[in-house]
Amino acid sequence: MSLVVLGLLAVNVLLGSYTVTIADFFAMLGGETIPGASFIVMENKLPQALLGLLAGAAFGMAGTIFQSMLRNPLASPDVIGISYGASATAVAAIVLFGARGAGISVAAILGALLVAILITALARGRGGTGLILIGIGAAAFMQAVVTFLLSRADINNAQEIMVWLTGSLNSANWERVAILAVALLLLVPFTAIGSRDLRGLALGDDTAAGLGLNVPHARLLLTVVGVLLAALPTAAAGPIAFVAFLSGPIAKRLNGGVANLSLSALVGAGIVLAANFAAVNAIPGTSLPVGVVTGALGAPFLLWLLITSNRANQGG
Repeated sequence: MSLVVLGLLAVNVLLGSYTVTIADFFAMLGGETIPGASFIVMENKLPQALLGLLAGAAFGMAGTIFQSMLRNPLASPDVIGISYGASATAVAAIVLFGARGAGISVAAILGALLVAILITALARGRGGTGLILIGIGAAAFMQAVVTFLLSRADINNAQEIMVWLTGSLNSANWERVAILAVALLLLVPFTAIGSRDLRGLALGDDTAAGLGLNVPHARLLLTVVGVLLAALPTAAAGPIAFVAFLSGPIAKRLNGGVANLSLSALVGAGIVLAANFAAVNAIPGTSLPVGVVTGALGAPFLLWLLITSNRANQGG
């Protein structure tokens, strides 16, 4: 899977409407300036590809954490409203307070944390299915908030706000790549600890407690890590639809039915990179938001999962 992601990264950078040779690419990496090509590759295509890789990896791990912890494939951050909480607060910060740059990212992270706390409190005592249903309601409410705020927004802010509706890599730059990379690097130790606890929780709370795991502590750690893994890429690229939702089940299938955070990260990165190449090059002269493509891929899978879960009495 690592080779697939590396190949997709290269395809995004080297191919498309403007192609460059491998030799020219490494020359530019070495500091050589090639008129035209240097700007397109180093200031546009490479930041887009790297931001997509990092965002996809984070979304993939966030989805697997919530899906495994709640033992339900519907429980991904984009389905239960955490990603849309980040979107709603980011749009509110832009429209109501005129926020820019880092202020928008901070608002998005706080929004995701607040929604996670809210749905966890409302779902207390109702189990994983109750949390998912409350989360779906929260997601619908947040989408309505974003739509309302968009209708009240200054037309000059409309293009920036559109990022927060579906997710897009079109505004990627080196600053966003660096901030997201550093933030994810700081989360690595906590993600490694959470990965160990996740294997216990995936067996059920009683079994995990029987194995000596401190279940409340493990759930709190995994919830905070999962929320941050969903909020950080949302703050950088918007809520790229269904990446968190799709990555976990695909990685689990590739790993013989066992959840694996590292593999989920690679699957998430691969989905975003493949979708971004299609979004940028499918229609000549038009660069679609990557979230449009991932949304088109994820919607049929969500419908199939809802139908099959309902038949199995798992999804409510």
